[in-house]
Formats: sequence, structure tokens, C-alpha cells
Amino acid sequence: MALVKTVGPVGALLAGLGLALLLGCGEVGDGLGTEGREAAPSFSLASLTGGDVTLESLGGRPAIIDFWATWCAPCIRQIPVLNALQDRNEGRVSVVGIAVDASGAEVVAPFADEHGIDYTVLIGDEGLAQRFGALGFPTLFVLDPTGGIVESHVGVASLEELEEALERAGG
Repeated sequence: MALVKTVGPVGALLAGLGLALLLGCGEVGDGLGTEGREAAPSFSLASLTGGDVTLESLGGRPAIIDFWATWCAPCIRQIPVLNALQDRNEGRVSVVGIAVDASGAEVVAPFADEHGIDYTVLIGDEGLAQRFGALGFPTLFVLDPTGGIVESHVGVASLEELEEALERAGG
């Protein structure tokens, strides 16, 4: 109530909207935190390279799943980190970006080409991101080889943070 008296109802509303925007597209990561070994939600999504990819097809090795969007500036800054992770761990780790853009492959495919994305890109939606528990974009999930969620990260994650998380996931 004190905030409303100090800045007025319009100011309080604007402050709340500003906070919601900051949480919706995470600039600074909140750190990797253990979420337990809850099973990741199952999915079957179209890949930009053709065919469908399922959660089960990622099995047998740890995975990084990144929920992102073409309109999200921090998501764009995450791309080179994920490319480097893919290059350093090829064959040992699955790196997957799930784009949540409403326009789908029509927008995502040229964007992925333009930004040189080397890892698997799937066309998803915000509903799947919510089922995973994504709190904004980018949100990354580290999965163990059985598809259990080991950790999650909201915002841009460093290569070192992701490699340490993969070690904890069995990678």
C-alpha cells in the first residue's frame, strides 16, 4: 500500500509492468538451480532439417534444451554459447533449441540460417515451454541421459555454467 501512496496507482502499475517485462525475457541468469530429477514432458516436434524429434530420441546422453524466440535479445546472445557447447561436446551431448515463435518455421528457419545455429532447432510453442516450467526466455533445461530434469536456468548461461551442469547430469 505504501508504494501506491508514494508513486500513485499509475506508477505502481508501471512498476509492475516493468517487472513483468524483465522476468519475461531474462537478461541476467538467476543461476543454475537443481530442480530434482522430475521427468521432462514428452514431446514430438518438427525439426528445421526435416522429420520429427522426440524427447525419447535424445535418450542415452545428457541434453540441453533451450526455449527461445527470435524476438528475444538475450536468446540471440545465447546462440554462440550453445554453438560452442555443441562443437566441444558433439556426440556426447544433445543440444536442442525449441523456438516458441507463433509464426513457426517460416520465421525461425531464415533466422537460424542468418545466425549460424549449428545445433538442432525444433518448432515448439509456449504451451510446451510452460509444461517444462519455463519462466521466461531463454530458459534452458539440463536433462540426464534418462530424460530427467537435473537443472534449469533462466536467462543467458555461460559455457562454463552449462558444462558444469552437464557434468552433474552425467555427461
